[in-house]
Amino acid sequence: MAEPVRIGVIGVGLIGKSHLQKYAEIPGVEVVAVADIDGAEAARVAERFHVPHVATDFRKLLRRDDIVAVDVCLHNNLHAPVTVEAVAAGKHVYCEKPIAGSYADGRAMVQAAAAAGRMLHIQLTTLYSRETKLAKHLIDGGRLGRLYYARSTGHRRMGRPFVDGYGAKFFVNRETAAGGALIDMGVYHIAQLLHLLGCPAPERISGRTYQELAMDERRRTESRYDVEELGLGFVRLAGGVTLEIAEAWAIHLGGFEGSYLAGTQGGLRLQPFAFHTTIDDVPFDLTTDLGGLDVRWHRLRENQDAYDSSQQHWVAALQGRVPLLPTAEIALQTMLVSEGIYLSERMGREVSAEEVAAESRSTALRV
Repeated sequence: MAEPVRIGVIGVGLIGKSHLQKYAEIPGVEVVAVADIDGAEAARVAERFHVPHVATDFRKLLRRDDIVAVDVCLHNNLHAPVTVEAVAAGKHVYCEKPIAGSYADGRAMVQAAAAAGRMLHIQLTTLYSRETKLAKHLIDGGRLGRLYYARSTGHRRMGRPFVDGYGAKFFVNRETAAGGALIDMGVYHIAQLLHLLGCPAPERISGRTYQELAMDERRRTESRYDVEELGLGFVRLAGGVTLEIAEAWAIHLGGFEGSYLAGTQGGLRLQPFAFHTTIDDVPFDLTTDLGGLDVRWHRLRENQDAYDSSQQHWVAALQGRVPLLPTAEIALQTMLVSEGIYLSERMGREVSAEEVAAESRSTALRV
């Protein structure tokens, strides 16, 4: 049998526990150590998941020569400093979304990984959904023709972390989270659309952000809530492609129309999945059995399990079974778009991608 992939997990909060649970379900993985500044919690989590080693300093974990990769499960503004140290220590890195708290920090992560010759993988779960995989199959097969328009949406009626009754206050404070709905939820939907579009480079971005709905004042004060609950964007991408964005943590609407793409020969709605095309001058709206298709592909396609989830893809890439999807590059472009919306809001006008890159500053916290 092949040697197991040995991994260390940095951060054992809500996300860290979720990642550990997933690793426990994937064959061929051994979590060797966990690290967290809360030593007591780290010890409890290690015992729960049968992890033999515990550290309160992530650098001690990085010094272990029996670990080939680490999983960074920390707050957004801690992603960059820990990742940069990890790749410098010779570890491949899997990092929670978003890539970082700013485009500048994400760019530093990508550059550091490339310089060290290490893989950098960002947790973008929507890339592994059945809808995304079928959409990519149809797009790569030319069924949509030339893509030119897409819309990315995410909706919660009242789903702001902490102030609406769940999650930690760190999600709604710029110092630790860097942003709100666009950074927390939007990263999944924007990255999904950029991936399906072939990740064309953003050229110009216009946007607005809002924080308008009432909230519990005690929780507002305690959390120092200073991020957006609604983010809107209009993005001009290379090749004449247009991307619209609407991402809400909280809004007085029953829902948004789901994300979709349009091309010269067909269009796709992602949820519920539908393929719209014209055959012999007759318009068709087509659906399929995603579950049945998924079973068929698993029976017929080699390494199909490597695309069942972000962590399964990561493990398969570490095992050398499949090439790693360019999730770091997709996540970096996603951060450029989100930061472009923030910059457009501040300046009150459309901004260029070059302006966003030039204006971006590190928001990383000291570790």
